[in-house]
Amino acid sequence: MTDFTFNTTPSIRQQRGGAARMGEILGAMPFASPGAPVLFVTDTGIMSLGLADAALSSLAEAGFSVTIFDAVEPDPKATTVLEACRIARDTGCACVLGFGGGSSMDVAKVVSLAAASDQPLDEMYGVGLARGTRLPLVLVPTTAGTGSEVTMVSILTTGTAEKKGVVSPLLLPDIALLDADLTLGLPPAITAATGVDAMVHAIEAYTSTSANNNPISRILACQALDLLSANIREAVTNGTNAEARANMLLGSMLAGQAFANSPVAAVHALAYPIGSLFHVPHGLSNALVLAQVMRFNAPACSAQYAELAPHIFPDIDTARDSQAITAELIDRLAALNTELGLDPGLRSVGISEDDIDKLASDAMNQTRLLVNNPREVSLDDARQIYTAAL
Repeated sequence: MTDFTFNTTPSIRQQRGGAARMGEILGAMPFASPGAPVLFVTDTGIMSLGLADAALSSLAEAGFSVTIFDAVEPDPKATTVLEACRIARDTGCACVLGFGGGSSMDVAKVVSLAAASDQPLDEMYGVGLARGTRLPLVLVPTTAGTGSEVTMVSILTTGTAEKKGVVSPLLLPDIALLDADLTLGLPPAITAATGVDAMVHAIEAYTSTSANNNPISRILACQALDLLSANIREAVTNGTNAEARANMLLGSMLAGQAFANSPVAAVHALAYPIGSLFHVPHGLSNALVLAQVMRFNAPACSAQYAELAPHIFPDIDTARDSQAITAELIDRLAALNTELGLDPGLRSVGISEDDIDKLASDAMNQTRLLVNNPREVSLDDARQIYTAAL
């Protein structure tokens, strides 16, 4: 067996209604003291929907001094992180609490580090380049998709609209709270897109060519797909089903643990420019290119795809060669997108042939991800994949 390293969040709590006990959770942390200042990182949508109300009330009752930073946007900008860091320093922040989707958690992760470090943000981008000691950090996901609560990655948009990642074990929070009640009100479209996003995380973690692809990540990827595939339809069509919601949240977290240690590849590399240039939500961006990237990869990893197939579609006939199983798997994943009501192709989000060159060029900048792909992707390959996904 080859050497590997597996890092994850040290304390993971799955608890329905746990957000309403946030004061108790933070009060048990070593930093806690009466009136300790907490930076609550979220977005205006979360605040307007009232999803944060119970957590904020609990914190107030426990005596914490909370400053709300709700300026996080989709595909969060580096400037947003810098503004949150300024506020954290000005308030003497003792703990950062990220509450929301992947964007809010990604911002909270970097703020917890950058606000306590003298390292410029520009020097943190890349793998293992961040340094320093971060502030105590708690993450609470409100969608079942990104797995950011257990990943070492934070994705930010720079001034050039290019997405860059800060990748470091320092970004792992002290506590991740999985409260399925927070996801009960998610609309079907968001439920579908974030759910497929989590499935992509598991698929790419399993097939990653990273030197750190490891048996723990592969087992977690399979478990994640078991949960996600069994519950995504019910979560989309019956969003008040608490058990389905809890299973989706757990599946997303397991997929996050998997890809945090066995990194994702070309699906994400090609999805990022779609999000940056056309402001398409990340989960939907992944869904739009998933099938075509898998078709491209199939000659190099059909055996692995065939191993995953029954975890996604338990009724698939596995008494065939891996190429036949893989072909059916990819077709059925494409059909699943349609069944879940996701946009059918890039044209549906405003992308045309004229945009292909720019998308492909930007995708090739995602070397951190492309290096993990089972099959090498050239600029012309990227163009062909985007064209096929139109």
